[in-house]
Amino acid sequence: MNNWNELAIKVSRETQEAVSNILIEAGAQGVAIEDTQDYLDNIDKFGEILPEIAQLDTVVVKAYYPENLAIVEIAESVKAQILTLADFGLNIADFTVSTQSLAENDWSDNWKQYFLPTRISHDLTIVPSWTDYVPVSRDEKIIRLDPGMAFGTGTHPTTKLSLFALAQTLRGGETLLDVGTGSGVLSIAANLLGACEIHAFDLDDVAVKVACENIQLNPNMTNITVKAGDLLKNVAIKSDVIVANILADILMNVIDDAYTLLNDGGFLIMSGIIDSKSAMILEKCARTGFALTTQMQQGEWHCVILQKAATDTSLVGG
Repeated sequence: MNNWNELAIKVSRETQEAVSNILIEAGAQGVAIEDTQDYLDNIDKFGEILPEIAQLDTVVVKAYYPENLAIVEIAESVKAQILTLADFGLNIADFTVSTQSLAENDWSDNWKQYFLPTRISHDLTIVPSWTDYVPVSRDEKIIRLDPGMAFGTGTHPTTKLSLFALAQTLRGGETLLDVGTGSGVLSIAANLLGACEIHAFDLDDVAVKVACENIQLNPNMTNITVKAGDLLKNVAIKSDVIVANILADILMNVIDDAYTLLNDGGFLIMSGIIDSKSAMILEKCARTGFALTTQMQQGEWHCVILQKAATDTSLVGG
């Protein structure tokens, strides 16, 4: 039996995605997040009564490395990279780092017990690929995912907000660009909501692979293409909708290119924006020429839907 090293980072909730990415880039074979908010609003869900858990402002991000890697050196490198997140406006607070050794069967599949079928909206339900799930109505649209341990399950607030925004925006027949696709969940949802041509991009080759695998789990997804790409650089596809669920500082590098690629009247959906970055994003969008149509918030996370007008005179407004 192989042994593994677990590296556990206790951090503020707003940094969990950035820290997860740091751990993956450091060679983690899997990442899992323990969050007390997972126990909110889950009373008697799917026939199970979950325990009452004290709500914390922190989460624990756990990463797993083969035993032959120098875990102490990896931990020190990860600490140094987390400290730099403060430069991007993220609250790193008093994070802690710990390590332990454990057997492979202690973690490789245990995380799956926490990933249950989740109704995101009236229309959309995210279902793990290894479970049997019967839709409760004919209108229910099923997104099957096998995200692995390095990608989100589609239930993070930033992803939920993105899915709500897609449901509000898509009417059928659109060309859509999915920037930083990750698990591919937004591209799959866009297909189910009627988009006819979908192009997904991610800088991470592993994300491209996972997104392709998840797309194949869902029927009738031949209109989705997934490619490696650095945001919208070198993309020349005119589109009706662009969606990007990534950190706000990275979104700043998407706005200009999105305006160029969108057809007149097209929509830009951006999520992953924390409270302290919302004004920065909206000011940039105003200068570029977008009009704000919708702003949604869940906890500290914001999602905005912006529209490109036929002229450059639009201003961001309520």
